[in-house]
Amino acid sequence: MTTTVEDAARDAWPAYTGPELCARTASDIVGLLKRREIGPVDLIDACMQRIRAVDPHINALPTLCEERARQTLAGLADAERRNGTAPGWLAGLPLPIKDLTPVAGVRTTFGTPGLADFVPEESAPIVERLEANGGLVIGKSNTPEMGAGGNTFNAVLGSTRNPWDVARNAGGSSGGAAAALAAGEAWLAHGSDLAGSLRTPAAYCGVVGLRPSPGRAGGGPVDLAFNHEGVQGPMARTVLDAALFLDAMAGFDPREFLSLEAPAEPFQAAVHSARPPVRIAYAPDLGGFAPLEPEIEAIMRSALERLQPLGTEIVEACPDLADLYRTYVVLRGFFWAALPGRLPDAVQAGFKATLTENIAFGRQCTIDDIVDAHRNRSRLFHAMQRFLETYDVLACAVVGLEPDRVEVEFPPFVNGEPVSDYVDWLRFSFLATTTGLPALSLPVGRTRSGMPVGLQLIGPPRGEAKLLAVASVLEGVCDFAGRTPIDPVIPANGDTAS
Repeated sequence: MTTTVEDAARDAWPAYTGPELCARTASDIVGLLKRREIGPVDLIDACMQRIRAVDPHINALPTLCEERARQTLAGLADAERRNGTAPGWLAGLPLPIKDLTPVAGVRTTFGTPGLADFVPEESAPIVERLEANGGLVIGKSNTPEMGAGGNTFNAVLGSTRNPWDVARNAGGSSGGAAAALAAGEAWLAHGSDLAGSLRTPAAYCGVVGLRPSPGRAGGGPVDLAFNHEGVQGPMARTVLDAALFLDAMAGFDPREFLSLEAPAEPFQAAVHSARPPVRIAYAPDLGGFAPLEPEIEAIMRSALERLQPLGTEIVEACPDLADLYRTYVVLRGFFWAALPGRLPDAVQAGFKATLTENIAFGRQCTIDDIVDAHRNRSRLFHAMQRFLETYDVLACAVVGLEPDRVEVEFPPFVNGEPVSDYVDWLRFSFLATTTGLPALSLPVGRTRSGMPVGLQLIGPPRGEAKLLAVASVLEGVCDFAGRTPIDPVIPANGDTAS
């Protein structure tokens, strides 16, 4: 169930040889479940077969809980009674949870040696909500240590590899989730995002990653419940499946201050009713804020130009993003200092150098740094809010280059410009995080070497419905929909070791 890089280049698109059920979209599978044409046991069996076949090559789901998923089947009748035909009801669909999010009774390592044997007694609220909506947790997806980094590796569970070329990385920090989707190990995958952790791996693995508005898919971390920067969200193979998963995630929880009530109209409805034309502002490098390789820009531009015959207007425009870099890194520094920076010294002693450096940066920020960051994020938000009164979305890159080898923590250069640290190359993620706007990574093409390229769409405040609708219109003119799952592509030298 693998192919070589040379075969992939010859055949244009990698093959898929796994179970037929695993190749279906999540929306199709949920429909079959609701009509009783298949059962959850069929899906558990199919995805476990696929995981056993391909995960040794990509290390996307290193922790499995098959028996827990089978035991959860007993509660599906209660979920059905509660939810009926609600569009977000997952009806017994297996899915993985990122290894930063506790699942009761399942090893949750956060990718750090000091928590390698941690088994939580309680699940996070988002996990409880997904299980109440008919989701079956099948395992934990791999992540970099404490979610810090755009390359998914850690000292506890090893490196996750990109199914499109297993010698390369899958992005991060939701790299395990994205790789599992692309390889057909799951139909939907839970992720989270601070510096593009839903968007970068989605772009690198050729799937959809949606960073929702703060509170749309639950609240902030338990110990930082009022924090807006880190959010959870859905990953899927299609825009409609991402909307389905967001419907299952949405809802108010009194334990989560930021959580929002589910909208009256499901997000899936926005996808079903999506029609051109749309008006898109295109700022490939965000007005010079972030470098990108010419090949990446050409692929994005080509995808957008396919919408023009449908009446869509593409305007090259960008709002004023003054002081975005400093604003973001200060807010991010506060996040790291307040979360992993407050863990016991024995746990922090095992942190990788880049994580320790981020915590140190957060601790040395002054009160004036924090005040200026919050004031400037408000200015940036208002600039974006006004800008998006004219356009449906702002389109830009997700990341400026294709994935590097799995052993490289972060690239030293992007289009010839030096990268100062391990977050500097993820600059395209900063805008949506700083302003609290929803953003989505949509696969729109491949590079000459065969690696997927994602286009980032940033929507208006709490505008997930509009964002998903625009993404669906663009998905319809690109030739990427239906191209995943794939068999992992193995280099000729057989480089698959984790």
